[in-house]
Amino acid sequence: MTKSFYELTYIINPVLEEDQFKAAVETINKLITDNGGEIDEVEEWGLRKFAYEIDKKGNGYYVNAYFAAPAEAIAVIERFMRIEDNYLRYLTLKYDAKMLRHRELVKTNSVPNIFAVEEEEEAEEADA
Repeated sequence: MTKSFYELTYIINPVLEEDQFKAAVETINKLITDNGGEIDEVEEWGLRKFAYEIDKKGNGYYVNAYFAAPAEAIAVIERFMRIEDNYLRYLTLKYDAKMLRHRELVKTNSVPNIFAVEEEEEAEEADA
């Protein structure tokens, strides 16, 4: 069983409580590992405003997960997210060799992470 590397970005329903957000993230993490996957990193971006409403909601709780898993696991994860009402949207990307090299460079700080720069600027603005 060969594993590929994936990036899964998903949005959780914003009406949930903080502990329910954590439980929803843990559910996906457990689904990945139970289906033969290995989680590399999970980034919780928190509540973000949408450009347009989704299911009459103006914001959502964003999560980004990086993991290696067999292709069969992706079908199970996406089916679960389609059925479960707590997940508004999701997008799964399969990394190719070029994307994997770029990810490794970003992790070793050889290439600047543009998102980290944006977060630092937002923190500085909040402090001012």
